[in-house]
Amino acid sequence: MKKLSVILLFMLMAALSVAQTNIECVGTATQVVSRGDTLFFFADEVHLRSKIGAADWYSTKTGALVQSNAEEIYPDDGGYYLRKAGVNYTPVYAFTYPDYAPTGLEATVTPYCRKTDLKLTGTIPAISYINENGASRTYARACTICYTTLAWNTEQWVDSVASQQETLRTGTYQLLPIYRATDVVVRWDDAIAEALGLTADSVVATLTEPHAITCMPTTITTTRGGSERSNEIDRPKEASVLNGSAPLEIAFYSNPTPAVEYFSWRIYHGSNLIVQRQDADIRYTFMDPGAYRVVHSVSNSYCPCADPVDPDCQQDSVEILVNVSESQLLVPNVFTPNGDGQNDEFRVVYRSLREFHCWIYNRWGKLVYEWTDPAKGWDGTINGRPAAEGAYYYVIRAMGTDADKNAKYVGIKASYTKGKLNASEALIGVYQLSGDINLIRGSK
Repeated sequence: MKKLSVILLFMLMAALSVAQTNIECVGTATQVVSRGDTLFFFADEVHLRSKIGAADWYSTKTGALVQSNAEEIYPDDGGYYLRKAGVNYTPVYAFTYPDYAPTGLEATVTPYCRKTDLKLTGTIPAISYINENGASRTYARACTICYTTLAWNTEQWVDSVASQQETLRTGTYQLLPIYRATDVVVRWDDAIAEALGLTADSVVATLTEPHAITCMPTTITTTRGGSERSNEIDRPKEASVLNGSAPLEIAFYSNPTPAVEYFSWRIYHGSNLIVQRQDADIRYTFMDPGAYRVVHSVSNSYCPCADPVDPDCQQDSVEILVNVSESQLLVPNVFTPNGDGQNDEFRVVYRSLREFHCWIYNRWGKLVYEWTDPAKGWDGTINGRPAAEGAYYYVIRAMGTDADKNAKYVGIKASYTKGKLNASEALIGVYQLSGDINLIRGSK
């Protein structure tokens, strides 16, 4: 195995030695390897030198002897190889770079909704040669297309320099959509020009009126209950959340690029379209439980769209998902208002309520406290004084956001009379509850 590895190593070294050329450039020049061929580009005249001393120089194009027994030559552009003692050496291909400068090159830019076209016209001389096998080859000249567009930085659109690497040619290049006015600069042969101490040539096309559009919708949800003791389940605690207990109020911001002229917001509850607006920014309060889709589209006169739902529409569209919790109401049976910070108030646990009213009665049926905000509760005092320990009676009427709009409570009014406020299970989101709540002070 070791012997085989040594043989392979010698074979690799032999292959590398064959690939290496025995010709070097003299003067201001640079070397480029293209498709396995060694190319020399000179700032002025071509000047080649043999690394193996005096030898015969041959043209790869014609196979003819160019100069015999010479160490250096000043040939025309083209390919050359050395022959010495009957051995042909790897050729090189030499070019006077300034002779291949494009002439009359002009650039024009055409904006579209989803792309930008850049067109180059003029004459670009081909850097071509015939290799030692008689095959015609052309060096692919590199060009860089640079421009300034807009990029989203999580908060706003900011200028962003974009570049695209291409092969230099006349014709049309397709660029990404450009969202702001900018100069589109085309440079070519950057590496060669820099190596030769020259300034890379370039042409410029100016985009004055971009057509491309996009948006980056953001949301801010109205939060509730800053205290961690809040008794609302799924309450929106952070401005970034898109789900939770109703009412769920969310502001939607389009954040469009400059060329946007028209806005469309469509809110779907399931498959039903419930809201459609044409403002740049909107605010909406989600009440009914379930899944919502908020679809935002932007357009302009260059990118029209008769039907925003059409899949071929050229509007830029973004979808945002929102989920609203079903209503719920849970009532404890004991609380301990002793000031220890634990269970000090009689509070319900709830989510997605649009109505709430709770009455507290003592054992003799006297109303001692009532409130209408489910986020609040009874602190165990009557007229500012601590209430006596023992059992009290609560009556609660509440409507969830998922209740039918015409739903009604059973009975005329809430009272101490027990057993009169039993809600039908068929009435979704309608809560009529009554029962005992035990006030126990205990010790801290």
